[in-house]
Amino acid sequence: MSNRYAAAGKDGQLSGDGTQSDPGGELLDKDGRKVGLGKKVTLLRGISIIIGIIIGAGIFISPKGILKHSGSIGMSLVVWIGCGVLSLFGALSYAELGTCIKKSGGHYTYILEAFGPQMAFIRLWAELIAIRPAAMAVISLAFGQYILEPLFMPCAVPPMAVKLATAIGITSVMYLNSMSVTWTARIQIVLTFCKLLAMGVIIVPGMYQLFNVFAGETKNFENAFDMNNVKLSGMPLAFYSGMYAYAGWFYLNFVTEEVDNPERTVPLAICISMAIVTCCYVLTNVAYYTVMSAEEILASEAVAVTFAEKLMGNFSVVVPLFVALSCFGSMNGSLFALSRMFYVASREGHLPEVFSMIHVHKHTPLAAVLILYPMTMLQVFVGDIYSLLNFMSFLRWLFIGVVVLGLIYLRYTKPDLPRPFKVPLFIPVVFCLTCFFMVFLSLYSDPVNTGIGFAISLTGIPAYYIFIYFNHRPKWLQRALDCFNRTLQILLVVVPAEQ
Repeated sequence: MSNRYAAAGKDGQLSGDGTQSDPGGELLDKDGRKVGLGKKVTLLRGISIIIGIIIGAGIFISPKGILKHSGSIGMSLVVWIGCGVLSLFGALSYAELGTCIKKSGGHYTYILEAFGPQMAFIRLWAELIAIRPAAMAVISLAFGQYILEPLFMPCAVPPMAVKLATAIGITSVMYLNSMSVTWTARIQIVLTFCKLLAMGVIIVPGMYQLFNVFAGETKNFENAFDMNNVKLSGMPLAFYSGMYAYAGWFYLNFVTEEVDNPERTVPLAICISMAIVTCCYVLTNVAYYTVMSAEEILASEAVAVTFAEKLMGNFSVVVPLFVALSCFGSMNGSLFALSRMFYVASREGHLPEVFSMIHVHKHTPLAAVLILYPMTMLQVFVGDIYSLLNFMSFLRWLFIGVVVLGLIYLRYTKPDLPRPFKVPLFIPVVFCLTCFFMVFLSLYSDPVNTGIGFAISLTGIPAYYIFIYFNHRPKWLQRALDCFNRTLQILLVVVPAEQ
């Protein structure tokens, strides 16, 4: 199948879809711009992508997992700081990869470069059929729950209303990412400031209570490091919860090709973002502990709401709205990044060709944006999402560990590869060992669900040989793929990107 059947006709003339060719043969849109993804991710936009994805609903709803497993207030704060440092190690490792391998695609691209196409395809397969639709559905359901909560207080929100609000949220995020890269990035910046404002609404009153010279609320910090309830067996689980809360620092690497001056922007955005997130997480937890005892936090279903009710009275109704905006920001940022992974995978031949095509007017990878939509909606209405996430949680850390192992491997196999940003070797080594320890912890604590998740990912091996490896596909399969590409290209008005 020809790549260019929807392109322009004669040089300089408009085709039916509004594109034209210049005398050099490049495909241009109706305004004379090359059809492709531009470098529109600045430093501020990069920071907003990372912070906007990392800070989801978790810090507002349930930071009690770390408190429960760490055994004391003091140790829980140590865990929050430690997880921030470990996440920074991972982020710095990805910053090196992002500056020496200047392709979008994140995990997929780095595994492809280090370990070859089969391992990369297995990662892509697991992401596409299970991990990402389930993860998107979970954060979207949290959005649907919290956006409606103020309307139904004090009653519970009907489950079907939550699902309908969730469907509207998913559709709006898909539409936004389909229409404009610039507006997607601008709205992500606004939503990130909303998240930081929400954390400020918690941190500032909490710090005031803590440092009030007349009645400083410090009683909950007395015996903060009481070791009676601390069990070494619980600490790995506390770190596991903490690392999950920080997950998302790797998303800027999914859009490297769209980053302006990536050698400077990627490391700087990652370092600034991780410093901001770590400070916010620690200070938010200190604020919680100032107002609420450990027992109250462990008994609360939504810690931020309980905090606001105790300290702000009727103003607490805004907290669910802040949580909803936080969830929407995570949905928007993760979809923006993930669509680029599918775009690159298609360009490498691991997905149908249409997913590496660009809308002729909007300059967005429209097909790659929409690829998750059917599976996510299916998960929202009929899927057992939380079970699937249990199956897949360990796969995230397994493949991130493999990526960082790939960094170490490339240091020895390709020592002459240009590395504008290079981290000391102990940083990727420590982080890689941390990832594999968390994988081992999953196998030990929940072998059944972990085994099921591993089995689901292994279905990528036969899929790789059927769809990718064999040069001579059955004619019916090739015809079906050609028809699929051609039909979607016409419906979505997309064309191959000009390099």
